[in-house]
Amino acid sequence: MTSELLERALIEEATKKSGLIWVKGSGGPARALWHVWHEGAACVVGDGPGEQPLPGLADGGPAEVTVRSKDKGGRLVSWSATVVEAAPGSQVWTATVAELKGKRLNAPDGEVMPERWARECRVLRLEPTGATSPLPGGSLAEAPLPTPATTRQPAPAGLPRLLLGRKRR
Repeated sequence: MTSELLERALIEEATKKSGLIWVKGSGGPARALWHVWHEGAACVVGDGPGEQPLPGLADGGPAEVTVRSKDKGGRLVSWSATVVEAAPGSQVWTATVAELKGKRLNAPDGEVMPERWARECRVLRLEPTGATSPLPGGSLAEAPLPTPATTRQPAPAGLPRLLLGRKRR
C-alpha cells in the first residue's frame, strides 16, 4: 500500500511540474504534448485546427506517459494511463477546459477558445492506472518523425560568420 501511494505521489508531482509529457497511444509514435494536471489526471486538448495532434489516443484506450525533468530534460518516470474523453458541455469538460485555457499559450482566439474546442477539438484526460514502468537501461533514441518542415536551400553566406563570431574589419 505504501509503495502504491509513493508511486501515485511521484506520478502527480513529476507530471505537475513538467511542461511537456511524452504520450504514446496504441499504434502511434510517442509525441510531446503540453498538458495540465487536474483532479488526478494529465489533461490535453488537440486534434483540431491549430492544436496539437493526438494520434493513437482513443477513448477508453491505453497510453504510456513519460515525464521529463523540467530543468535537465531527462526522464523522471513513465506511467500507464487510461484515456478518457470528456464530452463537451459536461461538468468534467467545463472544469478541465477552464484549467487548459489558462495554460494555452499564443491562442489565436482568446475568449472564444472554449467554444472552438467544443466544436473542433478533443479534450482528453490521461488517468493513471497506478503502475509505473521501470526506467530503461539503454538508449531509446529513434529517427525523427517525417515532416514537411524541411529546408532544402543552402545556408546564407553570412551564417558562418554569425555562428563563429568573427568580427568585421
